Amino acid sequence: MRVLAIGDIHGCSRALDYLLAAVGLRSSDLIITLGDYVDRGPNSAAVLDRLIHLREKHKVVCLRGNHEQLMLQARRGHDRFVEWVHSGARATLASYAHQNGKVTLRDIPQTHWHFLEADCVDWHETETHLFVHAGIDPALPMDQQPDHILRWQRFADPQPHHSGKVMVCGHTRQRNGTPNNMGHAICIDTGAYRQGWLSCLEATTGYLWQTTETGEFRSGWLKDFATKGAVEVY
Repeated sequence: MRVLAIGDIHGCSRALDYLLAAVGLRSSDLIITLGDYVDRGPNSAAVLDRLIHLREKHKVVCLRGNHEQLMLQARRGHDRFVEWVHSGARATLASYAHQNGKVTLRDIPQTHWHFLEADCVDWHETETHLFVHAGIDPALPMDQQPDHILRWQRFADPQPHHSGKVMVCGHTRQRNGTPNNMGHAICIDTGAYRQGWLSCLEATTGYLWQTTETGEFRSGWLKDFATKGAVEVY
């Protein structure tokens, strides 16, 4: 069984389609998407559709990122809505717009709200890896991890988890377009929405596939990609 982790998609539906085609999904694969499916990129609505349909045919675990959290909280009132808008929601709302260009939260289908609220989870654990959106407290078991760390913590010298398992995360954009591999922790947010790469890592072997919105493609072993670069958190 391959364990395939996909980094922050941020509305890049074409890059996601190219990536899934390049990986060549198998019925035995476990696919883990690391969150931040919406905001900033060109078609968040299409990304959510893809993930919902993908879950119907494959074994998929979808994590909830900070942008999904902001989107869900936007329903609580004006201040929360404004906070979401300031975090990149204009692009998300535009992807749901009708011909007249006007869109409200009511235009987002219930299937998408249900996916974000009920189908997404906060973390996933295998025998060898811990999958989260942003980070973990190295001293705490996974069922005691604080939400703000799971969804907002910056990837900056993370310490090994007490379990000895490797953490795979997104959230902190690697500005050089390559994953940051520290051995005990790997960040695979490679800036898809900023004309960067969308990454898929086969966690057990270390093989990496990357695609872009314009159809560029590259792949290879994680150890052969650059492992360090300036980072930026979102």
